[in-house]
Amino acid sequence: MSALGRHVAEYLALRRSFGFKLEREEQLLAQFVAYSEAAGEEHLTSDLAIAWAKLPATASANQWAKRLGVVRSFAAYLVTIDPATEVPPSGIFPTNRRRPSPYLFTESDVERILQAARGLRSPLRAATHETLFGLLAVSGMRIGEAIGLACGDVDLASGVITIRHAKFDRTRLVPLHESTTAALSAYAATRDRLCRHQHPDVFFCSSVGTTLDRSGVDKTFRQITTALGLRTATTHPRVHDLRHGFAVRTLINWQRQGVNIDRHLATLSGYLGHVAPSDTYWYLSAVPELMTLAADRLDARFGNQR
Repeated sequence: MSALGRHVAEYLALRRSFGFKLEREEQLLAQFVAYSEAAGEEHLTSDLAIAWAKLPATASANQWAKRLGVVRSFAAYLVTIDPATEVPPSGIFPTNRRRPSPYLFTESDVERILQAARGLRSPLRAATHETLFGLLAVSGMRIGEAIGLACGDVDLASGVITIRHAKFDRTRLVPLHESTTAALSAYAATRDRLCRHQHPDVFFCSSVGTTLDRSGVDKTFRQITTALGLRTATTHPRVHDLRHGFAVRTLINWQRQGVNIDRHLATLSGYLGHVAPSDTYWYLSAVPELMTLAADRLDARFGNQR
């Protein structure tokens, strides 16, 4: 292993000790090390990093910026060890950082999606996807968290899911409504009956008893939403939007009930697994209905003072 390769390994180990997973970063930095070695370079320079970041030439400026950002973070670490290191400047590539607005599924939309999943050809595949999509809609879990659940993580007796190694390697508990627990119990019984070779560490299993493939779940969701007319040439619902929908419905219900959102937002933030409530405030600005309800409440409270 080259000196640069060793520094990369030490850098990743250090950051992972703080809870970062860095799977994508590891892949990119390995590619950068290989590129540097092929170029015969012993030190990380700005020109070298920029030239590598612009590969492939057909990629978008956003992609180039992400690649350069990974190397910049590593360079900021490496310069403390190797003074010959150059930290590439920021803002080299013009990027569009606009966050896409979520597609907000109505309750009727969710019911139609579950009904369509129930009609999938394989009985086990149908039961798995119906229950998976339903859980995401009513719990706000991330798709990766849900498909990564082991049987031991789902306590059907107490109605609590334990999410281990979530974002930033955090662990959290997700209490469930009794109707959700009943649906998960029914799925577990169906799964055990239909899949005799289920892996013990997999709650939502594939047709052969293994962990679901994320890309496969996304493909199934795209097929269902397209068939239902929810996906069009200009509208592209994602599985992740079920999580957005849960958060938005919670906030809308709180607004209608007169709940002080500022006081309770930390609760929702913790339930969703956000690092800080500021991450959850995205849902407030993303949905016009929430802003309308907030404006109505303000008008009702202070309108007579005009």
